[in-house]
Amino acid sequence: MKKIFFKITAFATGIIAAFTLLSCNDSDNNMMDNSLQRTITFENIVTPKDFVESGSFQGTGAVPVILPGQSVFIKFSAGKAQALMFATMYGASKDWFFASQQPGIKLFDTSGKAITGDVSSSVLLWDNGTKDNTGQPESKPITQVPNVNAPQLMKLNLDYNEMTSEFTLTITNTSGGTANETPFSPGVWAVSNYNGSQLLNSAPFFTPNSLSNPEITDIAQMGNIDKMKAKLSSNTGIMTGLSPALVVIYRGDKNPVYELGKMDNGMGLKEIAQFGNVSKLQNSLKSFPGIKGIYVAGNAPVPPGNKVMISFKADPGDKITYVTMFGFSNDWFYANETNIDAAIKGDLSSKTALFDSGTGVDQYPGAGNRQALFGGTPQSETMVISKVGTQYPVPAVQNVIKVTVN
Repeated sequence: MKKIFFKITAFATGIIAAFTLLSCNDSDNNMMDNSLQRTITFENIVTPKDFVESGSFQGTGAVPVILPGQSVFIKFSAGKAQALMFATMYGASKDWFFASQQPGIKLFDTSGKAITGDVSSSVLLWDNGTKDNTGQPESKPITQVPNVNAPQLMKLNLDYNEMTSEFTLTITNTSGGTANETPFSPGVWAVSNYNGSQLLNSAPFFTPNSLSNPEITDIAQMGNIDKMKAKLSSNTGIMTGLSPALVVIYRGDKNPVYELGKMDNGMGLKEIAQFGNVSKLQNSLKSFPGIKGIYVAGNAPVPPGNKVMISFKADPGDKITYVTMFGFSNDWFYANETNIDAAIKGDLSSKTALFDSGTGVDQYPGAGNRQALFGGTPQSETMVISKVGTQYPVPAVQNVIKVTVN
């Protein structure tokens, strides 16, 4: 798989550029001879996919085409750097298809405000270059069809739900009565993943002025979306960066970072879960009862394929806890689910879980305009801390983060 380069820029506007690695261990000067020294490593092992969401659409009649006068709807989530790409066959042709310019329909203006209403000017009509007007095979680059007004044949309308950052695109066949009356075939759509600095795929489906590919050719010639659906499905998935990880050595049965089923206590977990900023919780825990040491692994976001680590000291009987932001979320964090002896060695990934801090309204991971990934601030909510459920197809914890102690 191609290597994806993630610039070391904050996926959160609130994340600070450098962290002071400090320990508030008052007993360091009196450390006993049997103290332990360990290194904990946090590795981002998620597999980046080109698309955060994708799907298909078709007519609702006995035949799945979209006839003149009929409409279909596409619901999808997106942040201000993302765009929607779709494709459907111009049915009364040998190899023409509707789609927008790459990377897709623009969804937000330069100020970050969602674009709504009539966006029909975004649709273009393309000649796939694989058949001539008589239906004979040819091999030419994909180009725009001249002298046909695509927005006259297809109306596009966008609605937007700001709380969920979800769009609804209505596609209406308005070709009836024109010189280019045509049905539309079933179609496909996709929203490219964004890594904090760029789209992972800025030319989905096809490349203008280049030869076509088998997937778009099947749509353009036959209205068959099976190949493109399969290709999109295999390359669609939620991914994330991780924030620097806060590691705490403590005594007692109470986890000082969070309590499941309780409200956020205002000590700084919210700042980690929303922006990846560990400073407030780091400072708050200095005076927390039973704290033996506080450490920070890393000083910048941790993209897929990267890892951070930190060494720590602990006495027999100490416990360890850790927390890092699920970066492409509104307010989620990874942490150990159960108490862990600080003397432990090995893989702690199975002891790690994904939690919702209950401080910000959730949006689709990696496609929510209020997420720090897009420079946003979550809409406030007041809920108890809970494990993240199955509302979104988030990869299993062990497919995103690997935590080991040596």
